[in-house]
Amino acid sequence: MNTRAVAELLGISVSTVQRWVKQLGLEMERNELGHFIFSEEDIELLKEVKNQLQQGKILQEIEVCSSSKRTGSLKTGQSDDYVDNLTAKLKEIEDSLQQKADSVVSYQLLQHRREIEELQDQISNLTAKLSNIEELLQKDREAAASKEMMNKTPRKRNKFFQAIFG
Repeated sequence: MNTRAVAELLGISVSTVQRWVKQLGLEMERNELGHFIFSEEDIELLKEVKNQLQQGKILQEIEVCSSSKRTGSLKTGQSDDYVDNLTAKLKEIEDSLQQKADSVVSYQLLQHRREIEELQDQISNLTAKLSNIEELLQKDREAAASKEMMNKTPRKRNKFFQAIFG
């Protein structure tokens, strides 16, 4: 029986059945989807739990008496081929993911390389402009120096001529 059927049989909710199984540490069989499968012995055990709760015991005080040692198991209708198939698909997905990650990294590296080349071009342009500015500054300094010398020489001559003819 499944959990819902057991809950209806006992007159309790599905979550209560699940809680009892969990809190009492009962190891129930499960199907391939992980749902509980209850045997007649399991149902009798849950009926006993319900009776003890109705008598006023709290869930932590309830002792579970089972005639045989319970071992949980997982019923699977699937063969090893199914597991192998899933493993192969998982490997295929991992390989695909790795290829995509590699392509993304390659693309990012190309983008960074392109950005670095653009920055190097900008640095070259700025260096050339700086050299031009320095050349112009040097020419301006030379022109200012020669102009200053021209301005100084005529004054001396003017003063000399003024002294003679003045």
